[in-house]
Amino acid sequence: MGANYVTTPLEFLINTLFGLYILLVMLRFLLAAVRADFYNPVSQFLVKVTNPPLLALRRFIPSAGKIDTSSLVLMLALQLLSLILISLLRGMPLAIWPLLVLSVRELVALALNVFLFSIFIQVIISWVNPGTYNPVVSLLYSLTEPVLRPCRRLLPPISGLDLSPLVALIAIQLAKYLILPLFGLFL
Repeated sequence: MGANYVTTPLEFLINTLFGLYILLVMLRFLLAAVRADFYNPVSQFLVKVTNPPLLALRRFIPSAGKIDTSSLVLMLALQLLSLILISLLRGMPLAIWPLLVLSVRELVALALNVFLFSIFIQVIISWVNPGTYNPVVSLLYSLTEPVLRPCRRLLPPISGLDLSPLVALIAIQLAKYLILPLFGLFL
């Protein structure tokens, strides 16, 4: 049994725990950015889970207009800490600049994936159980509508069939192919 016997499960644990919490902070940030229903039970859950570190950060980091900069700083710090811990586990030298660039890249990829999966889930729900109210569906609509609205203007519904989610999914995937490789230029 080599070093991988212990380091691989530890890497998995670090990636999973940090990734889940970063996702919660990202969802809170995005839902606040699109002005989703604050009193939705899911929104309230996100607020309660993410409030302790954010309240502490807000003492030192003010918002920049309508942008919650403390959420951005928290996500970046957690992603950077996760990558530092994994680098230490692997015995790699710590180079902060590449880890910082990689952290920003991971957060951009996560934001794009949040929109990608939100649209995909919303489409599936509209096929399986259309027209029913659910707090999650309400938040999905709030989150995806700013992305789908321009797509609807580009491609209006045809015979009652809304193809804007397909356009949005293609555009988001294309954005991933065009944006994420650019981070390699900074390494």
